[in-house]
Amino acid sequence: MRLVLMEFMSLDGVTQGPGAPDEDTTDGFERGGWMTPHLDEPFIEVIREWTTRADAYLFGRRTYVNFARDWPNMPDLTDPVAASLNGRPKYVASNTLTSADWEPTTILSGDVLARVREVKEQPGRELQVHGSARLGRSLLHAGLVDELRLVVAPVVVGAGRRLFDRSEHPIGLSLTASTSTPGGLALLTYVAAADADFETYDPAVHTFSTSTGGR
Repeated sequence: MRLVLMEFMSLDGVTQGPGAPDEDTTDGFERGGWMTPHLDEPFIEVIREWTTRADAYLFGRRTYVNFARDWPNMPDLTDPVAASLNGRPKYVASNTLTSADWEPTTILSGDVLARVREVKEQPGRELQVHGSARLGRSLLHAGLVDELRLVVAPVVVGAGRRLFDRSEHPIGLSLTASTSTPGGLALLTYVAAADADFETYDPAVHTFSTSTGGR
């Protein structure tokens, strides 16, 4: 399976608590709910389409606990997103969880990255990671992410947990698709590329042609 990391993110890179003020108050975070004002039906349709590609899901412990609490109790369990999340195989990366009641779930413990590699070797389309920023960061640095889908909200939160943090290993990505929604969300799709490049701007080499528009 291809591992696809899907993250809701603010313009300043915050991924914590996009849906509600009380969604994730870890470390005293009080600015949750920053994405909800920008949700609209076109975006919901995109999410529904993305989930149809998933043959399994992978979560970090905190995100798994929240999803396991909420998704089995959604008002419409026939909704494509709810049906996929509740019905498809789920994996949770944790060395502290001893049981997982949101069936079917498998706990990946010990060498989590090695266990994820084993899951990726199974037949299927996409192994999707929703949220789980800390796990996502580890997967990115380990080179296990095949595709990164970012949903960027037009807001600067100013505090909170971020997907991208300081790292000894820069990551190169290639943009493969981009679009936006009426609510102002930017949907950006990247695939892993070679290591990030660093160059010096040279006006003799980096020239940009101009057009007079026929005038």
